[in-house]
Amino acid sequence: MICISGSCRGSLLLKLLIMVQCLCCWSLLNMGTAAAQGDLPDLPDPASSSAPTGGGEEGIVFQNIPSVYGAVKYDQKVTEAPASITIITADQIKKYGYRNFTQILDSVPGFFTTNDRNYDYAGIRGFNRPGDYNSRILLLIDNHRLNDAVFDQAPIGNDGPIDVDLIDRVEIIRGPSSSLYGTNAFFGVINVITKRGRDLKGLEVSGEAGTFDSYKSRMSYGNKLNNGLEFLVSGSYLDSAGQRDLFYKEFNGPATNNGHAVKSDSENFENFFGKASYGDFTLQGGYVSRKKKVPTASFGTIFNSGAEGTLDQRGYLDLKYRHEFASDLTLNVRGYYDRYYYRGDFPYDYPPPTLNQDFTLAQQAGTDLSVTKRLFNRHKVILGTEYRNQFQTNQSNKDDVPPATYLDDHRPTSVWAIYGQEEWAITDRLLLNAGVRHDHYSTFGGTTNPRLGLIYNWVNTTAKLLYGQAFRAPNPFEQHYTGPTLLANQGLKPEQITTYEAVLEHSLTANLRASATLYHYQIKGLISQTSFPGSDGTLGTADDQLQYQNANRIKANGLELTLEGKWPSGVEGRLSYALQKTMDDSTGITLSNSPASLAKLNLIVPLISDKLFGGLESRYTGRRDTIAGNQAKEVFLTNLSLFSPRLVNGWELSGQVSNLFNYHYGDPGSGDHVQDTIEQNGRTFWIKLKYRY
Repeated sequence: MICISGSCRGSLLLKLLIMVQCLCCWSLLNMGTAAAQGDLPDLPDPASSSAPTGGGEEGIVFQNIPSVYGAVKYDQKVTEAPASITIITADQIKKYGYRNFTQILDSVPGFFTTNDRNYDYAGIRGFNRPGDYNSRILLLIDNHRLNDAVFDQAPIGNDGPIDVDLIDRVEIIRGPSSSLYGTNAFFGVINVITKRGRDLKGLEVSGEAGTFDSYKSRMSYGNKLNNGLEFLVSGSYLDSAGQRDLFYKEFNGPATNNGHAVKSDSENFENFFGKASYGDFTLQGGYVSRKKKVPTASFGTIFNSGAEGTLDQRGYLDLKYRHEFASDLTLNVRGYYDRYYYRGDFPYDYPPPTLNQDFTLAQQAGTDLSVTKRLFNRHKVILGTEYRNQFQTNQSNKDDVPPATYLDDHRPTSVWAIYGQEEWAITDRLLLNAGVRHDHYSTFGGTTNPRLGLIYNWVNTTAKLLYGQAFRAPNPFEQHYTGPTLLANQGLKPEQITTYEAVLEHSLTANLRASATLYHYQIKGLISQTSFPGSDGTLGTADDQLQYQNANRIKANGLELTLEGKWPSGVEGRLSYALQKTMDDSTGITLSNSPASLAKLNLIVPLISDKLFGGLESRYTGRRDTIAGNQAKEVFLTNLSLFSPRLVNGWELSGQVSNLFNYHYGDPGSGDHVQDTIEQNGRTFWIKLKYRY
């Protein structure tokens, strides 16, 4: 292993280090190959436990072809799905020591995340606009939409209602999917499949401790009874003091504590999840309440006051009926309810010092009905309709003392949609997948989005040619919010993306698989934050005004390469590299927060048979432009984890060191911040003990 410290800054050195890491991984993978040639028993693949097995010419890496549900709304082999797909399993989550959903996404080829000391944001294929609340990725929990009705935010941090210990697998489906899901399925869909009661078969408790006085506990119980009733209930609680002293050079002065934000980074949350199924019915729901102090003095607030913070509360209920009739006919009916509440506390010195508060309350209910039918052996058709009523999308902004109201907006909206998709097996090797969906909004009218995929499988190779369109509707926050630093824009229109992809996947051996994806996309009418000069007439000051506008046409080209392997010895790993260029089509300028290169290494090695596993992750993120026209330095991070599934009977022990070499870096800030880049955590650690009986 090569050591890197915060002082290693040269891009050439970092790239050399990546090459060395890759060579080390390749050597270890070859060790796995050598071990696989011995008399070792085959190990089952957790990702494929319920998937159809492949054999003969269909056999690929790991001997099984995993299935995916979210790509077409029914179970399908990933080799037949009209998308580039990555599946992260529960086994990988444990062995790599992922503590939250953001860490899972950081491991996925082509993905990158940023953090502004409040929320986590996901980037994909060179796109992660500052000020975008994850609204261009659709997040599903067991196919239930989790993006809220006001910000369209996909909660990928601790503001999400699912503990990672409850995840069975995560389906990452790249590419536009509005042909099935409508808005937010812009760059892709992430479908989180949760565990069932039979996966626990009893009580499970865990406790964690880590850096920044962070403590977490969880209790879960699940089972399947003899009468067929299956259920799972779980609750978690976390409390963290956060970094006690954060320095921001932009506030380095006597009046602002010389740039030090003290005790302003704490976080705590509690979440609950329940799931029950009986016969053809499944009822599930989740709730999370998360508080976060914000140390960055965003939106021009008072620095180091300790009063800036946010509260996010999400809850949902989902009732699903699924019945398989004779002659390959399946009916799915879903009814759901979602509630989202947000409060933001923002101290301002007008003067006098005043607490300004944001309030959001969003409630929506809807239904989704679909029928899947196989016709003439070679055709599989799905027809569906969806209705969603966002009957409460309240937004308000006011001062506490003296009282003053700046915004009190109440605008219910609704959307209905119809969609259809066909999978046609033209030959035994050639598939055509075609679909289209029409959405009609009460606010701006209708939009129609198609998707087309031609998929060819032969021997151990899969080739996919993919085309798709998707849209993202302007949300109530972008349209109607008015505050001290943000202006409303009721004239916003939907943004549209058109994507072309070529995917090639090939099994080099029974244990090693390679894939390559070449893509091009264009975005019209991109909704972006646009800055207007403040009272002094210049940009970049604390009183700048921001507004969302259909301001840009974007184009991007990219190449994604992945090599992954898994051996009976227990060694498994993945190498990936993404080369991407995303720019404003009218100016030719690269988008802010868009790295040109991403490189990742993931490796699991059994250290003591099946009793102790070591996990290694290294990732490189290229330089990113900031909104001020500067560059955030390239990033090289390494995480190390240990996992013991059977420390003693019933006990599991795991731990992780993140940012092992204490690399100092920052993520680009948005127009809400004075900081051009926002400092991220250095080396951190945590340890976790779990007992199951």
